[in-house]
Amino acid sequence: MKFIVNSSVLLKQLQALNGVISTNNTLPILDNFLFELEGNQLTITATDLETTMTSAIELEMADEDNRIAVPAKILIDTLKTFVSSTPITFSADTESKVITISAGEGNYRLSGYSAEEFPQSPTIESSSSIEIDSSILQKAISKTIFATGYDDLRPVMTGVYFKMTPDNAIFVATDAHKLVCYKRQDVNGEEEVSFILPKKPLNQLKNHLPVENSPVAIEFNNTNAIFTFGTVKLICRLIDGKYPNYQAVIPVDNPNKLIVDRLLFLTTIKRISLFASQSTYQVRLKIAGMELTVSAEDIDYSNEAKERLNCQYEGEDIEIGFNSKFLIEMLSNLESENISLEMSTPNRAGIIRPVDNENQNEDILMLVMPVMLNN
Repeated sequence: MKFIVNSSVLLKQLQALNGVISTNNTLPILDNFLFELEGNQLTITATDLETTMTSAIELEMADEDNRIAVPAKILIDTLKTFVSSTPITFSADTESKVITISAGEGNYRLSGYSAEEFPQSPTIESSSSIEIDSSILQKAISKTIFATGYDDLRPVMTGVYFKMTPDNAIFVATDAHKLVCYKRQDVNGEEEVSFILPKKPLNQLKNHLPVENSPVAIEFNNTNAIFTFGTVKLICRLIDGKYPNYQAVIPVDNPNKLIVDRLLFLTTIKRISLFASQSTYQVRLKIAGMELTVSAEDIDYSNEAKERLNCQYEGEDIEIGFNSKFLIEMLSNLESENISLEMSTPNRAGIIRPVDNENQNEDILMLVMPVMLNN
């Protein structure tokens, strides 16, 4: 097995795949990339058994088609040290498993593993398929992934729920304290289908989907999903289970509606939260007339902060507490100039929406549970 490749091109591909490799693998073979050379195409694979990602590079010079597993860490660390775009010659003896890398006057030798030890990529049978624009998918993941949970006892809440209908596409994430529902009217499926995608492949997709508009083919059944875009293929095991009825927790009647400048509100909460209790991160919103007062205190350290903001408000005067971390995450993931906060009572969830959303095909709703005010 022998080929010549640009060090920067190879490094970029390997760094994209490296996010799949787990730091605490139980099988040594999983600490490797699988290199497969066929003609002038080098296919590289990384897996942790739950998520598998492959990428292909077109080579100008290649010889001796074959397969070998290459240690990931030492290869990436070596490529990082080369000057940008250094041509390197990669050769491997698949019998002795000796790999040689040559660059300029340098020669580097390391031991690989048999390709036969590397796990085979899962195949999908009886699958459904849909296609979605890469920019839409990337945005849907970015808008929802921060709201996923970390509770292994409720695995369905650790991923993002994808639902395609003939009318639209819905992406939902919740950890029981906050919830995001992101809808697209310009994406749909032939029939109603749904699945729950884990956090790790979501992060891989979010980081490596093309920014420009290009199609992403999604093929899935009850256990696995395959995402294909460009020369990249990502295969992942889906989360098994029934997603909670998220619509049941979204309050319908919210007579108290606050409209405020998003960036001003966000920066105010960031400042005020520095003075909040570091165990609850509680900030207090007091709305009276057209004035919003944001305050926090940390009794243990005698810290206290308060700011007043102008706002538009319809409804009765209200005083309500929220976890400032949740508010900051939500406001940071919105783009509109103004946002609305809809509320009913201090012990019921608040609904955050963008005001005057420019994209008519997009609808986003963020729900945040209140915290009990310590008077």
